[in-house]
Amino acid sequence: MLTVFKEHIEKRSLLSPSKTYLLACSGGVDSMVLAHLLLEIGIPFEIGHVNFGLRGAESDADESSIEKWSKKNSIPFHSHHPDTTSKATDEKISIQMAARDIRYAWFDDLIKKRSLDGIVLAHHQDDQLETIFLNLLRTTGLDGIQGMADKKGYLIRPLLPFSKEEILAFAKENGIIWREDASNQKTEYKRNKLRLEALPALYEVSEDAKQNLLSSFNRLQDAGKALGGLSEIWLEQNLQKDSEVESLPFRSFINLAGAATLLFYWLRSYGFNSDQAESTLHSAKNQESGKVFFSATHQLTVDREALLLAPISEQFDPVILDEKDIELVIPEGTYELLKEPFDRKIDTSRQNAQLDLDRLSFPLTIRTWELGDKFIPLGMKNGKKVSDFLIDLKIDRWHKDQVKVLVSEGKIAWVIGHRIADWAKCDEATRIALHFKKKN
Repeated sequence: MLTVFKEHIEKRSLLSPSKTYLLACSGGVDSMVLAHLLLEIGIPFEIGHVNFGLRGAESDADESSIEKWSKKNSIPFHSHHPDTTSKATDEKISIQMAARDIRYAWFDDLIKKRSLDGIVLAHHQDDQLETIFLNLLRTTGLDGIQGMADKKGYLIRPLLPFSKEEILAFAKENGIIWREDASNQKTEYKRNKLRLEALPALYEVSEDAKQNLLSSFNRLQDAGKALGGLSEIWLEQNLQKDSEVESLPFRSFINLAGAATLLFYWLRSYGFNSDQAESTLHSAKNQESGKVFFSATHQLTVDREALLLAPISEQFDPVILDEKDIELVIPEGTYELLKEPFDRKIDTSRQNAQLDLDRLSFPLTIRTWELGDKFIPLGMKNGKKVSDFLIDLKIDRWHKDQVKVLVSEGKIAWVIGHRIADWAKCDEATRIALHFKKKN
């Protein structure tokens, strides 16, 4: 096993003798065998152990055993004693979930403090199968079926090619001492139930059942990588971007087989799940314009001809302008407020506005436009709803929702960035112009 292990990490470039790692060690056979292997092939490492204290004296004995081994082999040892029960209670999560969160948060903090190059985990072949079947029980796609990667970010799993049987045999052959966790025999935990009951029954279906499952999942993993690569090409060809919004035209996916999966591959990095991807596809097919889906950070809007992905809009609090103000700062930019004698020269930039100062009444208000808002656009005689005006300009829904208006005594004087109102324009009778000039 030692030779195969060394060849595996070299072939996959998982570990380097020029770097130092943190080994997450529970004291069980898997992590103690991994510690032995790393020591034998000369990979520098330190040991991190979390004593959750959930098994009383047994938990303390686990820690003592690992610390003793570390001192014997001159390996730096670090331990952590969290209050797992309180975290689980406070956050209303299971003890197992709380323990996992605590463990990885502490490991992450430790490698930063110690300037280590990664966390080495002792997950093996049997753990991989258990993880895949647990994912299937929770409902999953190709990602879940692919299981754990041997290297992802700073997490490294060099034992994935080896079975539990091989690890136990190696431990016995080399006189490696380990600790048994009695809680691993409790079948009220899903993973333990799979490990102790469900999977052994499945493996009994045929002699090669376990190996065939691993081979099948490896093929699916390769298929997942292929799909990921193809989806990136598809996005490069179809996704349109500006500074804030990504736009994906309906025509690029609406009639494709597996469209929901393609949408999920696009959206998952923004916090959306596969159910939301399927619902988005349904809304697009049914032309449910205006439908919005949210992740923790982003909003996905079904527009007339495309999906629009953008950061969640922050609420804009109205801004009040007094007559003495000389500057306006809003998300769209910073404007100078210039009071100038009107010389009949018109600033034609849509970003700016020249208004007849005598026709305005201070204080002025800048707010987001609202349903029911109306104004008379420059050059027109009749009023128009702001919503219809923006539709005529073919502004997409996300950008439309960000549009702001300048209001004087309840009347809209300027749809900012688009058009002033006819009543507020400068003409032959204008003495002083209030010039909103956007700074570069």
